[in-house]
Amino acid sequence: MRLDKFLKISRLIKRRTLAKEVADQGRIAINGNPSKAATNVSVGDELKIQFGQKVLTIEVKSLRENVNKNEASTLYEIKKEEPVQ
Repeated sequence: MRLDKFLKISRLIKRRTLAKEVADQGRIAINGNPSKAATNVSVGDELKIQFGQKVLTIEVKSLRENVNKNEASTLYEIKKEEPVQ
């Protein structure tokens, strides 16, 4: 599944176009490698996302095409949340 689509479906980022912009700015890394919106995400991957003044590290737990709002957080597990240095 594409990175931008995963971020939208998991509701980490509200819109796919916004997820693409964040990725194109170099604020997302998959397993330590800078990633673009079209990069494929797999179960077990570690994503590091910079949101303004914090960095969120998550692990991808599941990939599904459609989920409702209540199940969106089951697609990932938050590993670490830290302020930008």
